[in-house]
Amino acid sequence: MIVVDNGSKEDEASIIEQAYPYVVVVRSKTNLGFAGGNNLGYQASHGKYIFFVNNDTEFTSDWNFVPLINRLESSNSIGMVCPKIRFFWGSRPIQFAGFTPLSRITLRNHSIGFNEEDHGQYDSPHPTPYAHGAAMLVKREAIESVGVMPECFFLYYEELDWSMMFDRAGYNIWYDPSCTIYHKESQTTGQGSPLRSYYITRNRLLFAKRNLPMPRRWLTYGYLIFAVGIKDIAKHLMTNNPKLAKATISGITDFLRGRSGYRPFCK
Repeated sequence: MIVVDNGSKEDEASIIEQAYPYVVVVRSKTNLGFAGGNNLGYQASHGKYIFFVNNDTEFTSDWNFVPLINRLESSNSIGMVCPKIRFFWGSRPIQFAGFTPLSRITLRNHSIGFNEEDHGQYDSPHPTPYAHGAAMLVKREAIESVGVMPECFFLYYEELDWSMMFDRAGYNIWYDPSCTIYHKESQTTGQGSPLRSYYITRNRLLFAKRNLPMPRRWLTYGYLIFAVGIKDIAKHLMTNNPKLAKATISGITDFLRGRSGYRPFCK
């Protein structure tokens, strides 16, 4: 087990190390973002499989990796597998049972089973075009072939872009409901935070730049900036959320200027 202390203000790594001697703790003095933190943990790992899991998740007492490993080993073409993910709160509805493909221009898709009660309706394993970053079991040999998570995003869209990298390298991604994990969604950034608004806005444009061919990329830029972006700014202003409006504007302008990395105003 490897825990990455990704730039916490207090030295939480030392606290974890003292309380749990069997845990390998890696501390970064600066916040490297979602991909950077995961990549730091990967560098400290030695296993044939690496399970990337968010810090805002809960496991059941009977959790077992064997079904996920068996899924990976069932084909040389499978490079990554994700378990069923359910929300931690309330009646624990489904968050993820696979993803639908992105639409060509608007980059819209949805998580299969999202917010549905779990009655076993998504208990059949199947390929999924994209992984869910909250929980991913990955073959080391696949990472060595594909490369580590792209750190240019810092927060949001990393696993989507990484999934595209896996696809281009000839690997498939699977959803396998033999295991379930419970996710306390957006406990790190908050659903309505400037941090989230900034990176969602900037990174969907960055994702289009990295993954869409011309001229379709320009159509997507136009949609994301002039339809989605302007609409979000207007909505934030109408609901008296100037910080969210400013974060959205900064996300667009920083992308156009080619900036990347952490924005101090989003603290």
